[in-house]
Amino acid sequence: MLLRQVIGNVFRRIRLERGITLRELAELAQVSVPYLSEIERGRKEPSSEILAAICRALGLDLTDLLDEVQFELAATRPVPQRLETVSIQVTQSAPYRTSSPQAYALVA
Repeated sequence: MLLRQVIGNVFRRIRLERGITLRELAELAQVSVPYLSEIERGRKEPSSEILAAICRALGLDLTDLLDEVQFELAATRPVPQRLETVSIQVTQSAPYRTSSPQAYALVA
């Protein structure tokens, strides 16, 4: 998922939670309705000035926006694969010997 999509999702969710229409938010933030719609759908990557204007219009600090984005990204993060220890046999003589050779393998 792209960062612009997550930011757009957060803006839309907060706007709807507060009962603000797209048109009202666009007027408050002084951006066009089509541009704001594109941001909410994750199709446009807003500048820091536009992000700040939308945050002000929603009564958010930029840090609040970033906290929400971080939370949403963490919620959609794929589960990491586990690392397991497996034993291997050494088939060639090596210049050194270990008592229990082990390797780490990814388990899908």
